[in-house]
Amino acid sequence: MLADILITILMIASTFYMSVVLLRFLLQLARADFYNPISQFVVKATNPPLRPLRRIIPGWGGIDGAALVLAVLIQSITFFLMLLIYNAGVPALNPLTLLVWGTLNVLSLIVKIYFWSVIAVVVVSWIAPQSGHPAIQLVAQITEPVMRPVRNIMPSMGGLDLSPIIVFLILNVLDVVLNHMKIAAGMGFLGAGM
Repeated sequence: MLADILITILMIASTFYMSVVLLRFLLQLARADFYNPISQFVVKATNPPLRPLRRIIPGWGGIDGAALVLAVLIQSITFFLMLLIYNAGVPALNPLTLLVWGTLNVLSLIVKIYFWSVIAVVVVSWIAPQSGHPAIQLVAQITEPVMRPVRNIMPSMGGLDLSPIIVFLILNVLDVVLNHMKIAAGMGFLGAGM
């Protein structure tokens, strides 16, 4: 029972902070407004661990490599601690396996962030299309790099935007592929459902 409680706390805390780090990555990728108050929180929350990592891992072409590496390291350390708590063969586990598991889970979390962001944009477009709330603006900016290529391909449907349906389909396919990759990588009970 204590092990399950510790695992739950560890998973919630690491997933929350990883989400903030990945949000910073996605904000930079989308070239979102960094004067937004939520963006300012994300920057302040992620600067301490990212500053030293940026000296080693530079950005490239608008992609913040340090943020991705930090997210993978957080997830890999979380898996290591989970195995340590469960006492499930940590000495026999290869560090490369932990990095593969961490990478797959980070990719899965990015897909989930996009999925829920697209849902938020669609719902807000129905409920409050002219809202100027900082969170709504930020979510719209994050989803734009994913939605724009689909909008460019899809023909105009008389003011009806069907691109979210195609994006949902693509994101669900990616989620299925990543879940199968997790199982193939031997994540089993640790990450196939995370």
